[in-house]
Amino acid sequence: MDFDVQHHARTLALRAPAHVRVGPFVCRFNLSWASPFANYAIPDDHAEPTQDEIRALIAAFRQHDRKPRLEYLPACAPAVEKALLIAGFEIEDRPPVLACRPQNLAVPEPLPGLEFREPRSDDDLDALAAIQHYAFGEPGDPEPGSGAGARRVYENGGIVVLARYRGEPAGGGTCSAPVDGMTELGGVAVAARFRRRGIGAALSAHVTALAHARGYRLVWLEPADETVERIYAGIGYRRVGEKLNISLPG
Repeated sequence: MDFDVQHHARTLALRAPAHVRVGPFVCRFNLSWASPFANYAIPDDHAEPTQDEIRALIAAFRQHDRKPRLEYLPACAPAVEKALLIAGFEIEDRPPVLACRPQNLAVPEPLPGLEFREPRSDDDLDALAAIQHYAFGEPGDPEPGSGAGARRVYENGGIVVLARYRGEPAGGGTCSAPVDGMTELGGVAVAARFRRRGIGAALSAHVTALAHARGYRLVWLEPADETVERIYAGIGYRRVGEKLNISLPG
């Protein structure tokens, strides 16, 4: 399962317009968003990078004015972590990887007043982007047209869902474009004033069910913390591996 998930993430990185290959690494850059979570490298399976290759990797990130950072499943390339630590990288965290198959999904009871739609208008997409912006603690206010990122998700074959609670935008989430029947659930966010109502679990289950209905055999994700992991466990997600987030400080 580790290699399946890593293959999915690497394939999407290779599809990114601004991706760069450096030695045994694929670097995925987002030229319009400097967040470390949108700019990272993934090693090849079984990679054994030299220090010269890691220095070249660092230089590629510096050239793009981005923080040198990697997100990958260490079981797929066990030698990479030690080489990165020698080069001065520091471990951020080791979150679990969860996955849900169609037969395991447990959809919560419907929440009165909660509706879901797949947004296509600029207003709906910008509303979704604003909810995600504030929920994920991004600085300042979202820029006009920030929903363009979500538009690219569905234009590239992924899923975008906006949740409305009693008529107001309340949350949203996405599934990436599928690779070999696998997709990643991400960007799940609920506006602060609508939290603690079960919207997050209902939204996640709805997006997952949409993915399954469209033939995706497996939906995977990286939970933000143990509390979030318990929410996903409640709708049928189970641990299938471990991810390593590691970056160069400074």
